[in-house]
Amino acid sequence: MKILLAGATGVVGRRLIPLLVQAGHEVAGTTRRTDRADLLRDLGAAPVVLDALDADAVREALAAERPDAVIHQLTDLSAENFTANSHLRIEGTRNLVDAALAVGVETMIAQSIAWLYVPGDTPAVETDALDPKPQPYEGVAALESAVGEMPRGVVLRYGALYGPGTWYAPDGAIAERARAGTLRLTPAWTSFVHADDAASAALAALDWPAGAVNVVDDEPATTADWLPVYSAAIGAPTPGNAGKHAAATGRPVSNATALSLGWKPQVASWRTGFSQMNAASGTPAARVNGTRAR
Repeated sequence: MKILLAGATGVVGRRLIPLLVQAGHEVAGTTRRTDRADLLRDLGAAPVVLDALDADAVREALAAERPDAVIHQLTDLSAENFTANSHLRIEGTRNLVDAALAVGVETMIAQSIAWLYVPGDTPAVETDALDPKPQPYEGVAALESAVGEMPRGVVLRYGALYGPGTWYAPDGAIAERARAGTLRLTPAWTSFVHADDAASAALAALDWPAGAVNVVDDEPATTADWLPVYSAAIGAPTPGNAGKHAAATGRPVSNATALSLGWKPQVASWRTGFSQMNAASGTPAARVNGTRAR
């Protein structure tokens, strides 16, 4: 199968290319930076340099590549700019869907988020409502609606991504806050997923039916549970009740649907993943800033 991977140099994209190639797929990967073309070649993908916000460029690329499926892993979070990321989710997704439909592509796999469910204490499933109050809602709703126009559109609602190259890496933004003591213990829920497991889900989703699927590990946790473990893993001070955290309440998220489809996280709990982070921080993936994936 020929795959167009949009956002191929991001945290998930860099992990996904080798998985796709190993599975026998031909991969064309997009980046908006010409200096990352060699990285894509080294990973096994043919580079396609374009800006996903340029509708004409996206349409020309899809017409030239004629992929069998599009995997959408576009993000714009290098500066923690949620407005820019929402804009990319809205306009970039619209451009990808329109271009894909124009050349007869039937399958699109797209990255979304799992932490936007209406708050509660019971594990959220895919049919539960999303919370329209947080800032990312507009972009997420637009992305999921657009992908739903595809003959087979699969939306992967990722948990909080961690691992080398993410905000939770020892050199990432969350680690900086933990060391500065600006994160506090709260009852806010987080459902994590290791970036390697997010990539394996994107590969598996090529065979999944249309719809949304939560991609999270087996152990949702409150900040009061995971933050002390995380802080110890990266050598940060023991957290207290000062500072703030991005999540106010949140909700645990169920991965039952993904499990029923045959996916299983190799890192079943953030407890294991956090303990491995320092050892993994010297890997090549960790040395490339992958939060900006356009």
